[in-house]
Amino acid sequence: MADAAGRVQKGLTPQRCPVSGNGNTQRAMMPGPQTPVDPQPPAFSAGVVVARRDSSGWRLLVLRAYRNWDFPKGRVEPGETPFDAAIRETAEETGIGDLALRWGEGYCETEPYRQGKVARYYLAETTRTSITLPVSPELGRPEHDEWRWVDFDEAERLLPPRLQPILAWARKQLEA
Repeated sequence: MADAAGRVQKGLTPQRCPVSGNGNTQRAMMPGPQTPVDPQPPAFSAGVVVARRDSSGWRLLVLRAYRNWDFPKGRVEPGETPFDAAIRETAEETGIGDLALRWGEGYCETEPYRQGKVARYYLAETTRTSITLPVSPELGRPEHDEWRWVDFDEAERLLPPRLQPILAWARKQLEA
């Protein structure tokens, strides 16, 4: 959890938490230390569900690469914590550096996909309305083709099935 100034409170015990009304649990964790309960899979990435409040409610930032919509995320580098990787990747992919970590280090992970890859997502807030898609030095172009601020319904339509539990978790946190 984060205090009023957005500083992360350490030492809370991670717990599995339900992300749907039927009591089923996903790989969602309540605020806690960076050490995952389960060992990290061979292909592991981390990202942020970036939220912004406007006059009509919460908006989420989604990015499109080719036909695929996702939240900002990328590979966790050796020696880097998933939390630090999520913040770095969000800045690299969107130019957002003013994330307010009101929900601390709580996260939700996807089920394994594409040869066992798992993505961990944190939740943060920004006041930015305009996003920059920086040029990736490795690619010579931006990693993404488009960005949008969307409400929960549009996010549900755009995001693939593997991200629906992440969306449900974020919605639950934001509407609490």
